[in-house]
Amino acid sequence: MVERSAIVTGGTGGLGGAVARSLLDEGWRVVAPVRAGGLERLPEGAVGIEADVTVAEDVEHAVTLAAREPSAPLRAVVNLVGGFAMGGLVHETPVADFEAILRLNLRPTYLVTAAALPHLVAAGGGSVVCVSSRAAVAPFPGAAGYATAKAAVLAFAGAVAVEYRKQGVRANTVLPSVIDTPANRREQPDADHSRWVTPEEIARVISFLVGDASAPTSGASIPVYGRA
Repeated sequence: MVERSAIVTGGTGGLGGAVARSLLDEGWRVVAPVRAGGLERLPEGAVGIEADVTVAEDVEHAVTLAAREPSAPLRAVVNLVGGFAMGGLVHETPVADFEAILRLNLRPTYLVTAAALPHLVAAGGGSVVCVSSRAAVAPFPGAAGYATAKAAVLAFAGAVAVEYRKQGVRANTVLPSVIDTPANRREQPDADHSRWVTPEEIARVISFLVGDASAPTSGASIPVYGRA
């Protein structure tokens, strides 16, 4: 019997689908806000709602749906929406491009977490999981905006962990390397894909972080690199 709910952003993506399926298999009620036209791509059993997670009003509506079942209170937030874009060196990168990658990776995570926190506190505690990147701690040329944005995700999760510790809310971050998705294989056809981390491997780590077994863990930054 379902006794707890999780809101998972990016549920139609390669990683999002794996996370949603993993949580569903463990008995969670999974609510996934998706862009218009994306509902049919959600895993069976997930509760989909059309929403733009960069828009505060849409986020509030989605979080309200996730928290409206008294028998399955909202106990977890999994922030997967983000994106990557290569650019030039810093002096070659327009500030608009720099700001765009910051917005893509930070705004949804902030809006969804901020909207969900009162519900997590009211439920007696819960777990927030954010997705950063190895680039946050090991930058590479041409990705200053991405590395900066993912480092900010780490800092944000750390702030949530500190601010809500006494209310029983935990916040942790996973740092993937290149994820083995069809899109990434198309982008890097000559790479050794066997060394990449799979969505299912990351999903198992995230499932652990939202579950009771990780109750003592908050403020952690967990590398999920595979063999890359």
